[in-house]
Amino acid sequence: MNFPETSTVGQGPPFENQDMANKDIVLAFSGGLDTSFCVPYLQERGWNVHTVFADTGGVDAEERAFIEQRAQELGVTSHRTVDGGPALWSGFVKPFVWAGEAYQGQYPLLVSDRYLIVDATLARCAELGTRAIAHGCTGMGNDQVRFDLAVKASGDYQIVAPIREIQKEHTEVRAYEQAYLEQRGFGVRAKQKAYTINENLLGLTMSGGEIDRWQAPGEGARGWCRPRSEWPAQPLRVKIGFSKGEAVSLDGVRLAGHELLAKLNALFAAYGVGRGIYTGDTTIGLKGRIIFEAPGLVALLTAHRALEEAVLSKQQNRFKPDVARKWVELVYEGFYHDPLKTDLEAFLASSQACVEGDVVLETQGGTVSAVAVYSDRILNAKGATYAQAADWGVAEAEGFIKLFGMSSTLWAEVNR
Repeated sequence: MNFPETSTVGQGPPFENQDMANKDIVLAFSGGLDTSFCVPYLQERGWNVHTVFADTGGVDAEERAFIEQRAQELGVTSHRTVDGGPALWSGFVKPFVWAGEAYQGQYPLLVSDRYLIVDATLARCAELGTRAIAHGCTGMGNDQVRFDLAVKASGDYQIVAPIREIQKEHTEVRAYEQAYLEQRGFGVRAKQKAYTINENLLGLTMSGGEIDRWQAPGEGARGWCRPRSEWPAQPLRVKIGFSKGEAVSLDGVRLAGHELLAKLNALFAAYGVGRGIYTGDTTIGLKGRIIFEAPGLVALLTAHRALEEAVLSKQQNRFKPDVARKWVELVYEGFYHDPLKTDLEAFLASSQACVEGDVVLETQGGTVSAVAVYSDRILNAKGATYAQAADWGVAEAEGFIKLFGMSSTLWAEVNR
């Protein structure tokens, strides 16, 4: 998968033909507490640390500049920022919206950019001629599974996970990381001290602190979605256009998918749409509690579902969620490269052949609804409207009911 390069910091000429004996390692870097800790930790163990930030759409220009400055401040050998938005849209968002299901009915897989981050990091490994890769995942969560399985599916690499390593000796990992950085003269931002925060084009997740203790989130536990006191007074209406199940336009203007989702994030975050608190069954067996905010993705799912309800057959609408739940389960648990995922996506793509049209969404704050659907593919019966009018007679209706319920009626007659 190709990722366009957007900037570099401290990058010299590419290294070529290096083998496993070299000390170059590529770290998937976000500038947060965990990956900031990884840099000096790896350096002190003899590694030349090359960082890659795959910008999957969750940061603005100021934050992107901070991440690049942070890498330079930490003294990395080289840093590269790549644009992962288009790859995230095509590799995850499009099939996820086709699926239309959240994990355990609630969580919209907001950290699925991990697979695209792995791709970008491995691409940098290839440029440097190294087969050593590092990440900042803990040994207590799902991301380590996603990272490691994605790397193993891509080839024979040495995986170094510093946060997992320090857990062998330290139980208060975040406190240890903070002290480690501060002792070496590196500051830690206040919010990073309190929460683990993940942001990308899909949305934002927060954990740590009172969230992990099943307590009410504090005032600082808020990302994009504005509180009720800040919602605009006027309702918001937007129209999303779909072609073969893929969102292609917003209010009549054609946009690339990742740009469209970014605009939806900004529009619906102002109305507090897409925020939730969720406790789920994680891959490693623990209960995990997070705050998530996915304003654009929730809006997109709402629009797509409304269109599907109108244009798919009854049997498609009944069966498709079973396939979708399995697809979601595979992605959540780290099996992004399993052939079954590819098989399921073939079905999902086929199901979208007639998902064409426009959907109008409306929100007054907190929730979003599809208030109008326009499509030439709506399964409207000529001469009949549900509960209003029909072009069949009373005898036909009674005959249908008799045959449709024959088995249950016979059972009742025999067993009264």
